[in-house]
Amino acid sequence: MTKKTVEESPDSLINLTQGYIKKKFGLIKKIFKTMKGTSSHNLKKLKKQKRIASLNKIGFMLIERINSPKDIKNLKIEEIEKLSEEIREIIVDVVSKNGGHLSPSLGIVELVLALHYVFDMPKDKIIFDGGYQAYSHKLITGRKEYFHTLKIWNGLGGFLRREESEYDIIGAGHVGTSVSSALGIAEANKKLGRNGKIVAVIGDGAMTCGMAYEAMNHAGDMRSDLIVILNDNGMSISPNRGAIASYFSKIMAEPIFFRARESIKKFIREVLSQKGEDLIRIIRRGEASLISLMTPGIFFEALGFYYFGPVDGHNLKELIWILKKVKEWKGPVLVHVKTKKGKGYKPAEDDPEVFHRIPPFDKHTGKVLKKASRPSFSSVFGDFIVELAKRDKRVVGITAAMPLGTALDKLQANLPDRFYDVAIAEQHAVTFGAGLALAGMRPFVAIYSTFLQRAYDQILHDVAIQNAPVILCIDRAGIVGEDGATHHGVFDIAYLRPIPNMVLMSPADENDMRDMLLTALELGKPCAIRYPRSEVPDVPKTEPKIIEIGKAEVKKDGSDVVILAYGSLVYEALRAAEEAEKKYGCSVAVINSKFAKPLDTELICQYAQRTKRVITLEEARKDGGFGSAVIELLADKKIKADIIRMGTPDFFIDQGSRAELLSLIGLDKEGIKRSIERIISYG
Repeated sequence: MTKKTVEESPDSLINLTQGYIKKKFGLIKKIFKTMKGTSSHNLKKLKKQKRIASLNKIGFMLIERINSPKDIKNLKIEEIEKLSEEIREIIVDVVSKNGGHLSPSLGIVELVLALHYVFDMPKDKIIFDGGYQAYSHKLITGRKEYFHTLKIWNGLGGFLRREESEYDIIGAGHVGTSVSSALGIAEANKKLGRNGKIVAVIGDGAMTCGMAYEAMNHAGDMRSDLIVILNDNGMSISPNRGAIASYFSKIMAEPIFFRARESIKKFIREVLSQKGEDLIRIIRRGEASLISLMTPGIFFEALGFYYFGPVDGHNLKELIWILKKVKEWKGPVLVHVKTKKGKGYKPAEDDPEVFHRIPPFDKHTGKVLKKASRPSFSSVFGDFIVELAKRDKRVVGITAAMPLGTALDKLQANLPDRFYDVAIAEQHAVTFGAGLALAGMRPFVAIYSTFLQRAYDQILHDVAIQNAPVILCIDRAGIVGEDGATHHGVFDIAYLRPIPNMVLMSPADENDMRDMLLTALELGKPCAIRYPRSEVPDVPKTEPKIIEIGKAEVKKDGSDVVILAYGSLVYEALRAAEEAEKKYGCSVAVINSKFAKPLDTELICQYAQRTKRVITLEEARKDGGFGSAVIELLADKKIKADIIRMGTPDFFIDQGSRAELLSLIGLDKEGIKRSIERIISYG
C-alpha cells in the first residue's frame, strides 16, 4: 500500500470500492430475482397486515398479561408492538421518580421482546452486557409488580442480579464481559451435554472494550455455538470513540450503502416464506462481496463469526425473522442490530448522554428535579484542570468514555487538543498516560474507582515501575449510592497502597482538591487522588498551593481521643466530635490525614501517644486501607493504643442512597459518635 493510500484510509477505501460494488450489486440482483421467481405464489402472505385499530381501546394494559417470557409467545406482532409502547411508558415513569439508566433501556425494548419471543429462557441463556439496559427484561420476567422499587434500598437492582431471577444469567455491572461469560456457558453446555442456545447482547459502546474482542477471537477460533447480538446505537455512555466506531459510521453513511441495502431488503421480504438454512446460505452468497466491502461484516468474519445485518432494531417483524433463522444456525454468529438510544422519549432521544444515567426528573419536561446546592468534587476537578491546562502546556486529560461523568467535558470544550477520550479501555488509558508522561507531558487520568480496577497491571507495570508522573484522578471513590455493589469504589486504597513509588491523596474539601491537583502536577512521580460522588463541603475558598507530601492537618485539637480521618468524612468527624464532647465530656482531636501514603508519621505517633485512643476513618475497605496503614505504623513504632478502624465491612454493599448506606454501615455522624463512646469506655 502506498503512503498516499495509508494517509487517506478509511475514506479511500470507500472511494476505491464504489465502482467494484456497483458491478457486484448487479450479480446480487440476479440472485435475488431468481429467488423471487421461485416464491411468487407466497407474495400475498407477505403483504403488510393492518394494525389492529382497537388495540389502543382495550380496557387493560397488555403488560398485565405478562408474567413470564412464555406469555410473550402468545401475543401477535401487533400486540407486541403495543406492549413495547407500554413498557417504555412504565420505564420513563419509574426512572423519572427513582433515577436510573434511561436511554439505554429505552433503546432495546423491541430487541428484548423479540429475543424472548424467539428463545426459550431459562433453557436458552440471554446475557445482557452490563445489565443496565435490561429494564424491559425485568418487566417481563415476573418483576413488574416490584418495578417501582428499582434502584432503591431493598428494591430491584438497577443491574441484573442472579439472586433476583432465574432469568438473570450473569449479574454484571461493568461492560464488555458478556461474550466471555456466554462463551464459558456455551462450552460448559457442550462438555456436559446440555441443550439450549447462548445469546450475548452487547453494544452501547462495549465493543470499544478490548475484552469483547478477546472473547470473540476465542469463540471464532473454537467455532463455538454462540450468538452475539451487537446493539449498535452509535453511542457508549458518551459518543463512541476510536477507529472502529469511525469505520462503522463512515461506511453506514454512504448513500450507495443505503441504496444497496434497501434494494436487498426488498428482495428478502419477497422470499420470507422460504424456510431453513438454504435461504440463509443463498442470501449470504449473494451478499458476501457487498458485506465484505461496505459493512463491518468483514471485521467480524475475520474473527470467525458469521455476520448478519444490519437489522432495524425497532422493527419487530424483521428482528423476529432474523432471530428465528440464526437460532438454527451452528457456530458463532453475530447479528448487527441498529437501534436508537432513548427511543420513544424525546428528551432522551435528543440527549442520550445526559439520560444514560440520570437522577429523578420531571417526565413531562425532562428536567432534573433536584439541583445540587454545592458543586461536586468532580466539578471542582473539571474546572481546575482547565485552569492548570491554560497555565501549563504539559497538562492533558484522559478519560475512558466518561467525559461528562468525570467533568473532563469542560477540558474538552475549552481545550479540545488537550483532551483524550480513549473509549471503554481503562488499561489503554493508563498505559497511554504513562507514555505521555515519560515523554514530558503531565496526564491527569480520570476514571471511576470501580473501573480503575480493570487497569491494575498497567498501574503497577507501566506507571509505577517506570516511575512515570501519571496523576490518577479516582472519581466515585467510596459509596456511590443506587448503582450498588458493582459500582461502589471501596477497594482502591487497598489495591494501590502496596505499590512502590505511588503517592495516595484524598481531599476533604474543594481547597484540598485544588491543592492536591496542583501538587500532583509538580510532583514528578506517580500519584492518585481519590474523591467521592458528593458535593463539596461549604467552606471558605483559599488560593491553591503546593502542599508538603505526607503532611496531615490538625482540624481540631483534643487530648482523650484522636480521629484520623482520610478524605471524604473529615467534616462528619468534626460534627461527631463536637457532639460527643458535649454528651460524654471528653476531648476529641480530629486530623485531616490527607495522605494514605506516605503517612504523617510524626503527627500520628504524637497523637496516638498522647490520647492512647485512636479511631481511623475512611470511606473504603478497612482491610488493607488507611486504617491498616496506621496500625502497621504504630506496631512498627511499638506504640500501644486502643484502636477502632472505621470503614466499609467485609461484604458487598447493596444499593440505596449514599446517606442511607453510610448510615447503615456506621460511617455517618451517629456511627462515628458510637465509636467515640465505645473507645472511651475501654478505660
